[in-house]
Amino acid sequence: MRKLCVNFNCQIVIKSENELSLQILDRSYYIHSMEKVIDESLQGTAMLLDSEKGNSRKLYIESYGCQMNFSDSEIVASILSKEGFNTTQVLEEADLVLVNTCSIREKAETTVRKRLEKFNAVKKNKPEMKVGVLGCMAERLKSQLLEEEKIVDMVVGPDAYKDLPNLIREIDDGRQAVNVILSKEETYGDIAPVRLNSNGVTAFVSITRGCDNMCTFCVVPFTRGRERSRDPQSIVAEVSQLWENGYREVTLLGQNVDSYLWYGGGLKKDFEKASEIQKATAVNFAQLLKMVAEAQPGMRIRFSTSNPQDMTLDVIETMAAYDNICNYIHLPVQSGSNSVLRAMNRLHTREEYFELIDNIRRIIPDCAISQDMIAGFPGETEEDHRDTLSLMEYVQYDFGFMFAYSERPGTLAARKLADDVPQETKLRRLREIIDLQQKHSHLRTKAYLGKTVEVLVEGPSKKSEEEWMGRNSQNTVVVFPKGNYKPGEFVDVYIKDCTSATLIGEAVGYTKHG
Repeated sequence: MRKLCVNFNCQIVIKSENELSLQILDRSYYIHSMEKVIDESLQGTAMLLDSEKGNSRKLYIESYGCQMNFSDSEIVASILSKEGFNTTQVLEEADLVLVNTCSIREKAETTVRKRLEKFNAVKKNKPEMKVGVLGCMAERLKSQLLEEEKIVDMVVGPDAYKDLPNLIREIDDGRQAVNVILSKEETYGDIAPVRLNSNGVTAFVSITRGCDNMCTFCVVPFTRGRERSRDPQSIVAEVSQLWENGYREVTLLGQNVDSYLWYGGGLKKDFEKASEIQKATAVNFAQLLKMVAEAQPGMRIRFSTSNPQDMTLDVIETMAAYDNICNYIHLPVQSGSNSVLRAMNRLHTREEYFELIDNIRRIIPDCAISQDMIAGFPGETEEDHRDTLSLMEYVQYDFGFMFAYSERPGTLAARKLADDVPQETKLRRLREIIDLQQKHSHLRTKAYLGKTVEVLVEGPSKKSEEEWMGRNSQNTVVVFPKGNYKPGEFVDVYIKDCTSATLIGEAVGYTKHG
C-alpha cells in the first residue's frame, strides 16, 4: 500500500459552511460558493495515504492554484510511488521536496517563493535534500529559478511528469534537471492517479489538458500548452474504477470541457487534418457525457469548466436526458460588456450569452448556474460596469467567483493593454458585484425552502460533528442531522432554513438511488 502526502495551500477565506469572503490582495476576490471547497483548516497540513512496502525514499509535495494542479499532484504521487518514494508530512525528513505551482495570480507566486526560501533553509542542514518546482511557474520562470536565483535543483513543466524518474536521476548525480517542453499528445490517460485529500465519495477526473482560447488575461495557453483530449475509454475506465472503490460522484475536469474532442489523439486544432474515418468516429463532449452517464448510472456526474463560446445545445440536452448528470453549470462570462469581452478576446457577445442562458433555462428549468467575473479590466468604463451588473440581474446566478483585475506577466493583456483602471475603482466595482451576487444567491437558496432535495452525503459539517454535509444536484451545500446515514449515501432532505450559501434541513429517508 502507498503512503503519500500533499500539503494543500489555497488563498481563500472561509466565512461559514461553503461561504467565502472578499480578500483584498494583489488580485482581490470573493468566492460565494465553490464546487469543491478545500477546507481552510487543512491549509498547510500534509495529507497521507498508506505506505508502499519496500519504498525507502521520502517525498514532500505541496500544491497551489487551480483544481488541475491538485489533480496533477495525484499523477505525480502515483508516478513517484513506483520509483521508491513514500511521502512524509515532515518536511525535514524529505529526500525530495516538490511544489506544484500556479501562475494565475501574483499572490500564488509570492507564496511559492516564500515556501522555496523555507525549503532552502531546511536544505542547509540537510544538503542531500533536493528541491523541485512543478507546474505553471516552472514553465514561466525556469531560467530565473535554476540559473539566476539557484534556489531549486529541478524544474518540471505540466506535460513532463512522466520524465520525473529520469530527472530525479540527474539531480541525484549532482546535476540540475529541467523539462518544460509542452506536449502535443500527453494527457496522462494511462496513469491511475492516487487520490489525495479524498473524502472517499467525490473525485476529479481530468479529460483535457491545455487550452486554445487565447483570453488576453490568462496565462494558461502559455503554461499548459495547446488543447488535447484524453481517450474516452480511459476516462470511462477511471470512472468505473472509482465506482468500484466506493466513490459516488465525479467531476470531469478541464480548462474548457465543452471543447473536448477525441479523434485518436493529438491537438484539437489539428482535427481538420484528421482522416475521414477519424472524423466520423470522433467523440465530442456531449457524447463523452453520455458514455460516462450510461457506464455508471448510479454515479453522479459533474463537469467544470465550460466556456460560453463552446457550449452547445447537445451538451444541455444530454444533461437533461440523464438523471445522474447534475443540474449545474459553471459558465464564466468575465464581463457583461461587449467592448470588454472583445478586449478580453472572449469569442462571444453579451447577446449570445443571454441566448445560451435562455436555452439552459428552457431545457433544464432547475439548472443552477455560476459565474466568473473580472472587475476593472483595462479600458472598462462605468457604462461597461453597469452592463456587467445588468447581465447579473438577467441571469441571477446561484453563486460566483469574482476578481479585481491584476496584470499577469506573459499575457496578451499585459503586453498590449494599459492597466488603466485605478485600484480603488476596481475594488468599488468588485464590491458592487459581490453585493449583487449575495442578493441573488440568497434568492436562489430561499427558493428551496419547504422542498425536499436529494443530497449525496460527503462528510461531517464543518460547524457541527452532529450534522452531515452534502450537496444537491445544483451543487448547493446542504447540512442536516446525521441520524443513521453515512457518507456516500443519497438522502432526501427537507429544507427548513437557509443562508445565502447553505441549505439547512432534516433527512426524510433514502432516495431512489439509496
